[in-house]
Amino acid sequence: MLKNGVNTVDWIEVDIYTTTDGIEAVTGRLLGLGIDGFVIKDAKDFEDFLNDKDGNWDYIDDDLMGLKNCETTVTVYLENNADSPELLNALRSELKALKLTDESNAFGRLETELKNIREQDWANNWKQYFKPLCVGEKLLIKPSWESIDEGETRKVLEIDPAASFGTGQHNTTQLCLELLEDNIQDGCKLLDLGCGSGILSIAGILLGAKSACAVDIDENSVRIAAENALKNNISKDRYTALAGNIVTDSELVQRIATGYDVVCANIVADVLLAMSGLFAGFIKQDGKLVISGIIEPRKDEVLRAVQANGFELNEVKQKDDWVAASFVYKKR
Repeated sequence: MLKNGVNTVDWIEVDIYTTTDGIEAVTGRLLGLGIDGFVIKDAKDFEDFLNDKDGNWDYIDDDLMGLKNCETTVTVYLENNADSPELLNALRSELKALKLTDESNAFGRLETELKNIREQDWANNWKQYFKPLCVGEKLLIKPSWESIDEGETRKVLEIDPAASFGTGQHNTTQLCLELLEDNIQDGCKLLDLGCGSGILSIAGILLGAKSACAVDIDENSVRIAAENALKNNISKDRYTALAGNIVTDSELVQRIATGYDVVCANIVADVLLAMSGLFAGFIKQDGKLVISGIIEPRKDEVLRAVQANGFELNEVKQKDDWVAASFVYKKR
């Protein structure tokens, strides 16, 4: 935006409500998304201040007094641009995933609140950033409210992400789509883990896959993915959408079954590490695995973990600080 002739950045302030015990888990998820700047407010800081036997003070600052009875909050600032809808939805998905692992409720409610923009405005205004986008050599991603030129030769993928991650604007999604284009064969069977809006599994079918199974920990994402598949004229017999956590739900793993030619997962490093021992159970011998959502400092750690489970590294792609990779399964 422009203010008094000077370019300024428009920021969205996002408060994440947690507990003292939840701070490390929440900030770990933020770092996994590439968000390395945050502000923490915690009532324990006020308690520690009062218990400091060496402290000498004549007054207590108002900001510190404000911590006395506050709910523990981790605040992040997202630049209000084309990437922010993807990043906010990814953040919320990560918090939902974390909530599912928190059986004792030690991490609090793990909910978010937008501070300098109304939620209703956000739900509509972000659409200004979502324009038709060419990805790779074959795909064009478009929202339903945008039109395209007649005679378009690319395969058109129409997506309405709603509250789910996956518009194609984020580097992680683009990298994964590019690798899928290289690895999808006509008639193959595709598994999309952490499907979000369903963009990857839908793209896979448009690129030639016979069928796809889309899985996400968030039930709302699964519903949206199924709706997006229908918008792209993909019949229900070719597209299955399932909700649950494959790391903890053995029944879900059995429902997903095995024999997939291609498995893709665009999530974050920590979740990919947790899944690394499960990929082999879903995939055929010589099947292809495509992963994305890895921040560059975690690249080697994630690649090693996948390779340790019978996969040979085939290709690595990087855009800015984000990394994606493809593998071939060679060990049964």
